[in-house]
Parts: sequence; C-alpha cells; structure tokens
Amino acid sequence: SCLQLGLERFHGVGILGFNSAEWFIADIGAILAGGFAVGIYTTNSPQACRYVAENCSANIIVVENQKQLQKILEVGDKLPHLKAIVQYGEEIKEKTPNLYSWSEFLELGRDVPDSLLHSIIAEQKPNQCCTLIYTSGTTGQPKGVMLSHDNLTWTAAVAGQYTMITDAKERQEQVISYLPLSHIAAQMSDIWTAMTFGVQVYFAQPDALKGSLVETMREVRPTAFLAVPRVWEKMEEKMKSIGMKSSALRRKVASWAKGVGLQTNLKRMNGYSEESVNFRLAKHLVYRKVRKALGLDRCTKCFTGAAPISRETLEFFLSLNILVLELYGMSESSGPHTVSVPHSFKLSSCGKELTGCRTLIHNPDRDGIGEVCFSGRHIFMGYLNMEEKTREAIDEDGWLHSGDLGKHDKDGFLYITGRIKELIITAGGENIPPVPIEDAVKNTIPIISNAMLVGDKAKFLAMLLTLKCQVDAETGEPGDDLSPEALEYCQKLGSKATKVSEIISSKDKAIYAAIQKGITAVNERATSNAQKVQKWVVLEKDFSVFGGELGPTMKLKRPVVAQKYKAQISQFYSDVDTPS
Repeated sequence: SCLQLGLERFHGVGILGFNSAEWFIADIGAILAGGFAVGIYTTNSPQACRYVAENCSANIIVVENQKQLQKILEVGDKLPHLKAIVQYGEEIKEKTPNLYSWSEFLELGRDVPDSLLHSIIAEQKPNQCCTLIYTSGTTGQPKGVMLSHDNLTWTAAVAGQYTMITDAKERQEQVISYLPLSHIAAQMSDIWTAMTFGVQVYFAQPDALKGSLVETMREVRPTAFLAVPRVWEKMEEKMKSIGMKSSALRRKVASWAKGVGLQTNLKRMNGYSEESVNFRLAKHLVYRKVRKALGLDRCTKCFTGAAPISRETLEFFLSLNILVLELYGMSESSGPHTVSVPHSFKLSSCGKELTGCRTLIHNPDRDGIGEVCFSGRHIFMGYLNMEEKTREAIDEDGWLHSGDLGKHDKDGFLYITGRIKELIITAGGENIPPVPIEDAVKNTIPIISNAMLVGDKAKFLAMLLTLKCQVDAETGEPGDDLSPEALEYCQKLGSKATKVSEIISSKDKAIYAAIQKGITAVNERATSNAQKVQKWVVLEKDFSVFGGELGPTMKLKRPVVAQKYKAQISQFYSDVDTPS
C-alpha cells in the first residue's frame, strides 16, 4: 500500500497516534517498502509536526484521529513531499483528496505484485537507515537519529538476552505497550525485542498515563514491565495515600513487612541469598497482595529508564519485594547501553554494559567522574542532514559522547551523577548537579510535586516549587484544586486550604512554614554552603507536558521553565542582600 501511494526510497512515513496494532504495522510496512519509519509525538504542535515531516521528506503520514489529522491539514500545504494521509483510529469526518481510511489504505496494495515488494526488500542492506527517532529537543530543534536495520536487530537480540526475556518457544512473555512509540525505549521494548523473542503485546488505553494504566496492568498481568520514573513515583504516591487510610494494625504490619523487605533485598544485593522466616511470612501477608493489586503478580522483570529515578522510590519498591531495575542509554545508542539484572544490581546504579558494548569515562576528575561515552554495534549512524551535530556527538575514535556525567565503581557498575548541560556553576565557581537536591526536597516535603533548582552564575541557589494538584483527565492540564494527598497534608498541618491559589495568595502560614522547615532539613545535609537552597517560590501551576515544561517522557525541560518563569527567577536575585 505504501508503494502504491508512491513512497520513495529513503523518504519518511510519519506516524502520529497512540500505541496500537496499526502503529506497528505502519512502522514495519514503511521499512519493508524502503522508506523510513518516523514516529511523531502526539503532544507535538502543528508546527513541530511540520518540522519533522519536512526534515524526513515524508511522503505519507498516518494519523490516529481527527485531532491529529487537523494538525497535518493545517501545515499540509507547506509539505511538498506529502502524497497521502491515512487515518486509522476513527471514521473520517470529512473526505478530502489523498485522505484514506485504514481499510481503504490496506486495499490499495492488492494490485502491487509481490515480486516488486520482494525486490525492494532484497535491495536493503543491514547498514542502511530504516528508522528515525527524533530526540525531543530539550535544547533547540529536534534531531533525527538515524538507526540502521543492524542497530535495531542487534540491539533487540542482545538486550533481550541480557535481560533474560524468554523465547516464546519456551514460554511466552507478555508486555503492555503504553509509553510513546516515537521514543526509543518503547520502540525497542514493544516492537523490536517483542518481535525477536515472540513476546505478546497488549495495547493500553490512550489515557494510560492519566490513570487507566493500573487497570490494564491488572487485566494483562505482564511478565515484564518498563516504566519511566514518573510512573513509578505515581504508583508510590497512590500506595502511600491508600496506606494512610488503613487501620492502625494494617499500617503496623505493612511497616514491619517493609522493614523486612528492604533489609532482605539489600542483603541480596550484597550476595546473601537465604530467606528468613520473617521474610517468608511478610511475602504471604503483604508482598503478594501488593503485587496482585498492581497487576505485577506474574512480573519477573520491572524496569525504569529514560530519566533519573530517586533512591527513595527504588527503596520503597524494594521494601515491598519489587526489584525495579535501572536501564541507561539514549536514542543515539538504539536505546539501552547499560542494564541492571536481578543477580547483578546495585541501588542507584544503571548496571553494566550489554554484551559487546563498551563504556569510556572521558576526562575523569579526581573522584573518577567524567563524561560517559559509548561504543558498540548499537551506536547510531548520525543525525539526518546534520553533519556538524553528528561530529559533535561521535568523536574521531568512534566514541559516542552522551553529555552525561558518571563514574564506575570497583565492580564495573555505572553511576550517572548528572548532565553536563544541567550543571549549575555558581558565581563562586562551584559545580552543582541539581537532581539530587531536587529529589531531596520532593522527598522531604510531601506536598511538593516538582522542584527546579536555579542559580547558574549567581551568588546562591534558589528553587522553583510546584504543589500536587488535580489534573484534567482529558487535556493533562494541571488545575488549581489540591490532590487528595496534598489536602490530607494541609489538614494535618491545620490549614484549611483546598486550592493552590489559596495557599499562594494568603502565603498560608502553616504550609509555608512546613516548606521552609523541609528546605532547612535538606540544607542541613548539604555537602557545602554553596549547595544550600537560600530562597524559594511556589508557582501557581504544576509542570506538565501540556504546559511545555515536561517532555513526552516527563523529563524536565529546564530551558523552557527558566524562560517561562524568568520574572520569578530574577526576583530571587534582584534584592541586594544575599541571604546569610
């Protein structure tokens, strides 16, 4: 059908929609027909869609529904290569030329002889590009990461083996596809690894990340599950708020079981394998029930990746005997580079390299921290039409420079300590990685949803804070009403506030004092005075994909936040006196 529509060699087929069978079919069809499979984020604006479609010379764009179709129609006249649009998720509301429904699209291919398709497949070579992953440009325009057939097939086979995915001939694994497929993590896990090992894929509802995911998990009971840190954090928050409502006895039992779980698993991490009577009892009374409630009762592999996760969240799940394993990599390495596995993992490490991959710590300082560089068959071909940028990423010796800072321990485990671009360099010349301080604040003050540290080239650090609030299930826009657990927190402190705006407008004494108390507690643990947070402000709206402060995998877009709230940031530093 792609060939019938005139798809030319090395031209894009854009796919704009939530995960579905049609997404997979369009992706693989595009590749076999000699084009590029190009996922486009469903959260993209019409202009961002235009940029990607133009950049990859898209001949065909596949959209899910009217909402996504509108975006393409709005910019269609600026896309000279575009020959056809296919809509799969909804009936077409209004026929226009070159717009096809999914069934019409599939019919088109009937008259194309198999011999033509086979000759095109036979011409393709392992080292040619077949997929473009657009990096969600937290800085500047997105770049089209070119991945070859070999990048995808080699990485899928090696990553699957390393993480002990069972081949369907022995036992079929089950996974849920819900993370954006335009991102390398979901694509590697849901399409390529699944195809290599015969994994059964279930598709979640489009509102999975707004709340329906847990129902899908209970229904499917996946055997392997990959989530981004925000998903694990949301589960943790929900479980904690349910825990608060339990009877005193239940809370006591849960607390005892969590203590036993954490101790046992930390011992396991250090090589002790025996299970105590207490642990077996806790398994029976608590852990099994928790797993069942989360739909993880059959799951032997839980993974997290795509952004940093806090030690507290990992420990929370570990205390419930759920081992959340960290993966680390990037689009430019076809997804994974290092992986933690049950028999070889350390808390807050990203694990060890996949078989056949190597890591170099470039220009390490006296603590052994330097830029993390990768090499292996998983390294991308380059950025589409961006030779300059490609040369910045891959050096003359073939090492891919990640832009991340990290170190190895004596056993070869990799730890990521921050991003080079994220480092805050104060006026005093101190290099400060923001994530550990932000995590500490979020963990110390339960009402805080997001925290962003600022202070580059300034005399002291300050922080932007947002509160946990209700989110519009349709649009994903954060509202003004406090979330249930934030309300509970306010009541405990004796505050009557129910809205974010009430807390801010009245500078709610109880809440502001509690926030300051939390900040002070974090400052007391700071490694130096330069790492202390001296001022803070509560913002009226939480960060979201809708507001542009978070990327599609919930990663904080620091430059966007700094631009959006520059008035508040300059206010920190406009008062002459530096806080003592």
